Amino acid sequence: MPKGVVKSEGIKKKAYSERKEAWFRIIVLIISGIILHFWGALVCVLGVINWFIAIFANMRNKEIAEFCEYWNTEKYKFIRYLTSVTNERPFPFSSMERFSRFE
Repeated sequence: MPKGVVKSEGIKKKAYSERKEAWFRIIVLIISGIILHFWGALVCVLGVINWFIAIFANMRNKEIAEFCEYWNTEKYKFIRYLTSVTNERPFPFSSMERFSRFE
């Protein structure tokens, strides 16, 4: 089989998978978008609570900060995925992760 034919088939497969991934972004937009929207509202409330804790207790709450960091990471992954920077899907289509740690 000539090399050009194999290469052409490989390009078609990649184009098909990219097209399929582009359509899947609509599903991710709806499902992850809803989850991240409500989770983001909770993170805003927790951020204010953690701010008050820091003012009155003179220290931040580590658990609240770490919970909020999960949202930060997943929101970042969500935006990168929707703008086609990466094909790594955000939560709930992949496992949750944190990019940074509490300091």
